[in-house]
Amino acid sequence: MPTPLIEMIGITKRFGPLVANDHVNLSVLPGEIVGLLGENGAGKTTLMNILFGAYAADEGTIRVEGRPARIHNSAEALAAGIGMVHQHFLLAPRLTVMENLLVGMPRQGLGLDISGARRRLDEIAREFGLRLDPDKRVSSLSVGEQQRLEIIKALFRGARVLILDEPTAVLAPPDVEGLFAALRAIAARKLGIVFISHKLNEVRDITSRCVILRHGRVSGEIADPRRASTREIAEMMCGQDIKPTLRPPVAKGAPLLVLDQVSTAGHPGTTLKDVSIVVRGGEILGLAGVSGNGQKALADVVSGMLKPLSGQLTIASHRVRSFTAAEVQRLGLGRVPEDRLASGLVSNMSLAESMALPRIGEAPFSRADLLDRRGMMEFAERQIKEYDIRCSGPEARTGTLSGGNLQKALLARELAFDPKAVIVAQPTRGLDIAATRFVHEKFLALRAAGRAVLVISEDLDELMALSDRIAVIYEGRIAGVLDAEEATVTRLGMLMNGAFEKAA
Repeated sequence: MPTPLIEMIGITKRFGPLVANDHVNLSVLPGEIVGLLGENGAGKTTLMNILFGAYAADEGTIRVEGRPARIHNSAEALAAGIGMVHQHFLLAPRLTVMENLLVGMPRQGLGLDISGARRRLDEIAREFGLRLDPDKRVSSLSVGEQQRLEIIKALFRGARVLILDEPTAVLAPPDVEGLFAALRAIAARKLGIVFISHKLNEVRDITSRCVILRHGRVSGEIADPRRASTREIAEMMCGQDIKPTLRPPVAKGAPLLVLDQVSTAGHPGTTLKDVSIVVRGGEILGLAGVSGNGQKALADVVSGMLKPLSGQLTIASHRVRSFTAAEVQRLGLGRVPEDRLASGLVSNMSLAESMALPRIGEAPFSRADLLDRRGMMEFAERQIKEYDIRCSGPEARTGTLSGGNLQKALLARELAFDPKAVIVAQPTRGLDIAATRFVHEKFLALRAAGRAVLVISEDLDELMALSDRIAVIYEGRIAGVLDAEEATVTRLGMLMNGAFEKAA
């Protein structure tokens, strides 16, 4: 048996009374793509942060190619041949591809070895099929190209083990195929990969072995993921049978959310251009598209954060005029933003305060123009119980909650006031299969109650499972709208890459 590229032996990490990793063992052999799976809060990110130097383990040993290693920061991890590609890319958009590669590299004499860097970039292109124009600005790259650059950066700096955190979360289907081809080429060169994902079909397709964490411990290992069903893997992750979500037929009502010929200003490719969509009561409309094609502008317009240059927004037959968050909320819109902490909840506040903030001047959070802290606490306690939000209680600092529990808290806050229409962006990004099912069931309950739901997601499986219709946005325009029965990954992928058809 060959010497593992990396071994993590008996890794334990505590945060106060919480044991995030409990004597975890993980190894990666040359040429292996190891899937690291588990529910939200299972300890995956903590374990990889220890390997990449962001945290120090309380107990345990790390070996790199058989030799003990002490890794205190990311520079030491890179020096040891360990690279990490984060879900949110760490690139300088105003610099070129080559300039991003050279940031932080040692100088050769009085300058940088540009010609040597270009030769190395050509080698990576030949060996792994990862090609990029070295003189192109990062701001002009597609999302798939930016991810390619992150992988090239790690290989450029000599990584022999790559950690990939949710690498397909923001990619269109053709980009996923390109990524997997590159990963197979990397593994064929006897490098190792740790692949973290909640997309179990992709895990089965790309990984050679899977390690599963539950409650901070290794709960199982799958020697051949292709021979295991998605359902079996999910059961090992969650400790219970996860049944698929059903979407029963529902009678459609009147239009509750309407954008009519909406256009916005902004950067090319991210603006809206004469966008018209209608979401009826009892309907879930999915919005698909490669990241950066106008989804944020659309969500900001609907949420009252951005006033369009032209066109109209109507909520429950009432035209939006001032385009403020307070106005659309008053008209009956519930909003679950993509960034749960930057624009959804406040990390340094208690959970009770975060959940009360958007309606702080209303009952049950205020009485006679004074804060009603008891009302805030009781509201938070009810939502924690109803939504099974895992935290120490209403006084828990919001920023300490896991991604799945933050999403539950956002949904609880917005749905508690019975909105007529709801817009949700990337609702299950980074969530495990059990949390995803919980969120989906809430959307389907809204649909059954005659509400309108607009779901913006880059996960086509999610949209195809939930939506009655799927609209595709490309460079700020609606490229097409398909009924759920017509939607296939191939057809949606073509629309996401610029093939237009007449909208339904």
